[in-house]
Amino acid sequence: MSAREPQSPQSPSTTGPELVKRARALIPLLAEHAAEAERLRKPVDSVIKALEEAEVYKLMVPKCYGGLELDMDTFFEVGVALGEGDASTAWVSNFYIEHNWIFSQFPEPFQKELFASRSYVLAPAMISPTATVRPEKGGFRINGRWQWGTGVMHGDWVIPAATEIRPDGRPEPRWFALPISEVSVEDTWYVDGMIATGSNDVVIDNVFIPEERAVSMREMMSGHGPGSQLHAGPLYRTPMMPILTLAATMPALGQAKTALRLFRDRLAERVLLDASKQLDRSASRMRLARAETEVCQTELLLRHLVDDVCARRNAATLEDRARWATQLAMSVQQCKKVVQDIVEASGAHAHFQNSPLQRTQRDLNTLACHFVFDLDGKLESYGRLLLGQELPGGALF
Repeated sequence: MSAREPQSPQSPSTTGPELVKRARALIPLLAEHAAEAERLRKPVDSVIKALEEAEVYKLMVPKCYGGLELDMDTFFEVGVALGEGDASTAWVSNFYIEHNWIFSQFPEPFQKELFASRSYVLAPAMISPTATVRPEKGGFRINGRWQWGTGVMHGDWVIPAATEIRPDGRPEPRWFALPISEVSVEDTWYVDGMIATGSNDVVIDNVFIPEERAVSMREMMSGHGPGSQLHAGPLYRTPMMPILTLAATMPALGQAKTALRLFRDRLAERVLLDASKQLDRSASRMRLARAETEVCQTELLLRHLVDDVCARRNAATLEDRARWATQLAMSVQQCKKVVQDIVEASGAHAHFQNSPLQRTQRDLNTLACHFVFDLDGKLESYGRLLLGQELPGGALF
């Protein structure tokens, strides 16, 4: 973990197109350091610094705190661009952006405290509710261990989720906010893909959290969190799950686009055993054309989804939100399939550990296992809603 100097909020001047331009300019840097990040099992410090200097992490912070207050269309362009460079660093960075949006949904006194001397925060948010929390006078007492601490290796704060059992027996899932100094991080992230995210475990031992550092997740799911009343921008009236899931989806699309480019370049230079060029084979040209079409199809679906979310915001029905969740899960599965097909057509060369394609395939295989991309579950729930049937308890849309 690295400590950062507090930053004074400044008047935002960076536009969406300018931020996208900066993100695209950083693609080579992310790609250059992808292997090093994998070796370190965390994002490279200099890359995180470059992203900070580009103001990427200010994207969703309200203007009143020195943020850029840009919307999901810019988030999409930035997130996919970073994904073209490296899936792991893009994954961490996209969640850093989205987690600042989560901070903008907390009660106003905490927001003002948090952003008093800085215009963004680097923080993991662990949604797996593997903890206990009990109310106390003025706040909550929390204990537990959370896996999947994406962003903890450079984090300033942490945002664990936990469920409060109310006096009436009704569960109330909440986000909580703690400075990194109040938690411990355990080195558990030994995986075969997305290695460079450094998503280690976070442990919290009997910590008191003031009530202003807690927020209802249920309100945020529908786009009616405190931020919807505090901030005028439509971004803060957007349901939580499409933003969270889009953050996880964009690295997959970015890497599918990069794999497609690498495959095209490889076809132009690869000579087969019979001295023929691979690009002269009909099957290879067909694979390239199919992959290009499938990537384009996925990108168009995601662009349509972003437009739809922006049009509906917190007026979206549960069916709308279930449709978005299904489309996002299907998009990731499609990206994973494209990469698998490309690796299959690229010969044994793609399986060398120094091949970007080899890392891309492992990263997408792991990325697609995130619970938000459980396509069977999303299809079943969406199908229920299409038929007018109720969802079982616990569905997250």
